[in-house]
Amino acid sequence: MQLIFLSGGSGKRLWPLSNNARSKQFLPLLETEDGHMESMVQRVVRQAREAQLDAEITFATNAAQRDIIINQLGTEVDIVAEPERRDTFPAIALAVSYLHFAKGCADDETVVVMPSDPYTELGYFETIGKMAKEVERGVAELVLMGITPTYPSEKYGYVVPASVLPNSEAHLVARFTEKPSSEVAKGLLAEGAYWNGGVFAFKVGYMMNIVRQYMYAKSFEETYARYCEFPKISFDYEVAEKAKSVAVVPYSGKWKDLGTWNTLTEELGHHAIGNVLMGDANENTHVINELEVPVFCNGMKNTVVAASPDGILVCAKEHSETIKQYVDKVSLRPMFEERRWGTYKVLSDVAYSDGCRALTKTIVLKAGKNISYQIHHHRDEVWTIVDGEGVFVLDGERRDIRRGDVCVIRREQYHAIRALTDLTFIEVQVGNPLVEEDIERFEYKW
Repeated sequence: MQLIFLSGGSGKRLWPLSNNARSKQFLPLLETEDGHMESMVQRVVRQAREAQLDAEITFATNAAQRDIIINQLGTEVDIVAEPERRDTFPAIALAVSYLHFAKGCADDETVVVMPSDPYTELGYFETIGKMAKEVERGVAELVLMGITPTYPSEKYGYVVPASVLPNSEAHLVARFTEKPSSEVAKGLLAEGAYWNGGVFAFKVGYMMNIVRQYMYAKSFEETYARYCEFPKISFDYEVAEKAKSVAVVPYSGKWKDLGTWNTLTEELGHHAIGNVLMGDANENTHVINELEVPVFCNGMKNTVVAASPDGILVCAKEHSETIKQYVDKVSLRPMFEERRWGTYKVLSDVAYSDGCRALTKTIVLKAGKNISYQIHHHRDEVWTIVDGEGVFVLDGERRDIRRGDVCVIRREQYHAIRALTDLTFIEVQVGNPLVEEDIERFEYKW
């Protein structure tokens, strides 16, 4: 079986911890049984493996999330990054094309597509196994997971079941209803409708036949190059609601979307995370601090406080679902990012009267990792090593570096760095413009 995780979004509802580079599913805020912290992505991948689904995992994502997926999950998962953001149908079409062309999956191999961020339990993945078996039995070409509703929500689409299939836990699907009003939702619940959980099972050949309606490519590379020819539409609209042979398998266990501060804080194991001092007069208040400076909180009720290099949030939980409309007005660059080699945090970004800018970062490079051999056309850089040991390359010449060493890099100079141990350094960029795109990379053999 092939398991495709859909990973996208900008996660602005969990600002300032999430941003365009670090969506909600990558925030390491959930506590494991042994006391470690993990992200939603790490949690669902761990659960899938613990459920012993015997599935190979592929992430369908965008280019901005490739590095953070590698940083959090390593290289044991495949990644298919779309060349541009379009929607879930083209993303799934591209991922299945990768399975077909690049991995050589047969037309009769089963694929299950699911979100990368549900907060759920082991039974969810057992249901995924049941969906795969129903596809293999041929009960329907497309099998969905139906979440048993807990209230008449206006946020989810609904799947209305028809008859139960013989010798099966699956129902045929009578119809779909997209995000109804509360009153309509009450009626749907009375009909026994399920929430559409965004989990789909089908065979590779089924999806490739749909792909060929838009392009008859001969390779994954050709499909990737012609990606813009896929319509910008969701999988639900383009495939599920048009399918002539579709069934639904119900799931009635725990399932939540931790997409707002209100829902996320309900699942946090602690009221204070990070450098936080809590007074005695707080009530149902959560504080998450990613900064080095301390945060003291007292006398707050039903409040969430979050601090990161991107900003500071103080918000009543009942109003936490409205923050996106305000955060959309904030246009600052992401101040913290995870890359495949480690992390960086922006300490300051200053513009001077003559147009010159200065950007200061703390960079943590993991042992054995390196930053690519590169040049910049618009900036000079100074690296001050504050911890660890490594190797620095400047215009082809290597030298060992350690705490206290300073590396000066002028624009148009070729440079790279490799960590022998975990390596921390302060980078000061001076020039204009100071953008991530001012990088030209070259091959280098370490």
